Amino acid sequence: MAETVNSQVTDSITESSLEVIGNAPAIAIGNLYQATAQALANAAHNATVAQQQANILGQAVTAQGVALIYAIKI
Repeated sequence: MAETVNSQVTDSITESSLEVIGNAPAIAIGNLYQATAQALANAAHNATVAQQQANILGQAVTAQGVALIYAIKI
């Protein structure tokens, strides 16, 4: 005995599936933008940290150089 399904149920499921398929490109682009923004933010943060570390190293080298100059006895 074959069971029949109400056409309203079928239409509801079909529309739900079409909505998911229709939203997929927008969600994919949103995910791409989010990943790109995160990668750029990480790159900017890494560049900032590298610059700070280079400045600290420069200060240490300068301090050592000044100490070496002061240590020279004439």
